[in-house]
Amino acid sequence: MIRVLLADDETIIRAGVRAILTTEPGIEVVAEASDGREAVELARRHRPDVALLDIRMPEMDGLTAAGELRTTNPGTAVVVLTTFGEDKYIEKALDHGVAGFLLKASDPRDLISGVRAVASGGSCLSPLVARRLMTELRRAPSPRAEASIERTALLTRREQEVLGMLGAGLSNAEIARRLHLVEGTIKTYVSAIFTQLEVRNRVQAAIIAYEAGLVKDTDRAR
Repeated sequence: MIRVLLADDETIIRAGVRAILTTEPGIEVVAEASDGREAVELARRHRPDVALLDIRMPEMDGLTAAGELRTTNPGTAVVVLTTFGEDKYIEKALDHGVAGFLLKASDPRDLISGVRAVASGGSCLSPLVARRLMTELRRAPSPRAEASIERTALLTRREQEVLGMLGAGLSNAEIARRLHLVEGTIKTYVSAIFTQLEVRNRVQAAIIAYEAGLVKDTDRAR
C-alpha cells in the first residue's frame, strides 16, 4: 500500500486529488494538511511514502516544507503540485530534492502514475510541464546550458542516449525496449549517469538533458 500525504490550502483541490487517489487500488491518503508546517508535522507522525505539496501555502510554503521533509523524512518522496504560472519555482524545487512536478489540472492517470513512480524510487514530470520546459529552453537557453553540455560531454555516447530518453520521460523499461537491452542494464546506465552528473533523481537529470540538447521529440513516449 502506497501511503500519501496531501497538502494544499484549497479544500476543493484536496478533495479532488483525494477522490482520484482513493479510487486507485494500492494507494491510501493517510493525512491532509492545509499548510506546509502542518504537512511536516503530519509527515513525522504518519511517515508517508509520498507527499503531494502545493507550492503556495500559508505558514510554510511547499518548497520549504520539501526541504524540511528531506531532512526529517528522507524516506518520503515529495511531489510538487504546480501550475504553469509557477514554472519559475522548478529550479528551487530541484534544490530541495523533490521527486517530481505535477499540474493540478493533470490527467488523473498522470497523477496516479506519478505517485506510483516516485513511491518506487523514480520521479515524475507532467507531460505538459515537460513540454513547457523544452519550449522555454529552446527559446531562451538557460545560463547553465553551457555547463550542462560540458557535464554531459563526459558521458559515453550510450549514456547520453539513455539520458536523452530519460529526459523525454521514458521509464527504464521503455528505454530498454527502445535500445533492445535488458532493464537491468538500463538501471546500471542510469546509476552511472546520476553519479557522473552528481544528481539525486531523474527530474534533475532530465533538466540537464534538456539544457544540453539531448532530448529529441522522437524520443518521447508514444
